[in-house]
Amino acid sequence: MSDARVLAGVRRLAYDGAIDADGHILEPPDLWERYLDPKFRDRALRIVRDADGLEELEIGGRRSTVTAKGMPSLLGVMGAPDLMSIARDPGRTYVSEAAYGSFDPSERLHLLDAEGLDAVVLYPTLGLLWEAELEDPELSQAYTRAYNRWICEFCSDSGDRLVPTAHLSLSDPEAAATELERAVAEGARGCFVLPFTHARRALAHAAHNRVFAAAQDLDVVFAIHPGFEPDWVKGERFTGGNWTEDRLQLLESVRGGDGVRHQLATFFDMAVFDQFPRLKVLVLESGGGWVGHFLDRMDAVYAHTPIGVGMSLKEKPSTYFRDRCWVSCDPDEHSLAPLIARYGPTQFLWASDYPHADHTPDYLVDLETLARQLPDENRNRFLGENVRELFKIEGRAGA
Repeated sequence: MSDARVLAGVRRLAYDGAIDADGHILEPPDLWERYLDPKFRDRALRIVRDADGLEELEIGGRRSTVTAKGMPSLLGVMGAPDLMSIARDPGRTYVSEAAYGSFDPSERLHLLDAEGLDAVVLYPTLGLLWEAELEDPELSQAYTRAYNRWICEFCSDSGDRLVPTAHLSLSDPEAAATELERAVAEGARGCFVLPFTHARRALAHAAHNRVFAAAQDLDVVFAIHPGFEPDWVKGERFTGGNWTEDRLQLLESVRGGDGVRHQLATFFDMAVFDQFPRLKVLVLESGGGWVGHFLDRMDAVYAHTPIGVGMSLKEKPSTYFRDRCWVSCDPDEHSLAPLIARYGPTQFLWASDYPHADHTPDYLVDLETLARQLPDENRNRFLGENVRELFKIEGRAGA
């Protein structure tokens, strides 16, 4: 099917200059076999078939236990009406079901043009899954190096419109800091981590200071992105049932960002912003409406209770937030306009999550509705200028 036919029904945003702060690609199935250092290629991340012909992941030489059989075919099907029929059909695969622009940079640029977007900051898909199961620090670093090499190549000819970010694994903080330096030299504009470590440390722990120092010195964003997590992260509240059989999808949809929010709080507890006064932290794919309660509660505890007396933090949390933290928001959040008015227009971004199925395909419809609620200055910053400044995105504005 031609590009023109695929894009014929795509909506164009009514406002110029918009940039998607968190879009995704689907990595080629053989990425790790091609880009891993040779000594690790026998343990490359792969998509394999089970006895019924359904796709599943192989991570570090072992079949995945966290991801379900048939699940790879669902990773790029935003807007699909019946996920289970796709997952149960061996003929429908990770590659065959992928949305337009998931695999190919020229297609993604055509999609941006059709939608009227200037650029997109890109994050992985398979890369958000494997770290939950892989505890080998050396192999984890090799996996991130392989992806980072590939994504920088993927974006290299896009004219600053496809913006790569480096995946870091805190399984070895020294190696992660070195990888950040290498990836930025190859074109990465920032980095992201998942909201857990197998050492079960807070992200703000001093063991990770080398990574914070590198991000600060390189003047790039340190982002926290949700992904698959080890089972121990979920705790014991629901272990009497089964997440799939009990169909707790709505619970999972609101719980999925908990790790990111919890880890952000540790940056205030451990006074990371006092130690690294130029560090920029971005919270991704966890919504934005929680920010009001989150900051009100932390400010109150810090300033008005005995709990806050012993804290080493120099300023109240909301002060740091207004200068050092950014949040990507879903376009269908109805509480954002007053939140942006209260905390100022500079800290909030929007994101599509394209092409993942857990977000709505009508993101531009919702984004226009939200944008109309904002005054012009706030609207322009929210739609594009904040992410443009944060990631140093040049190129066209208002295409």
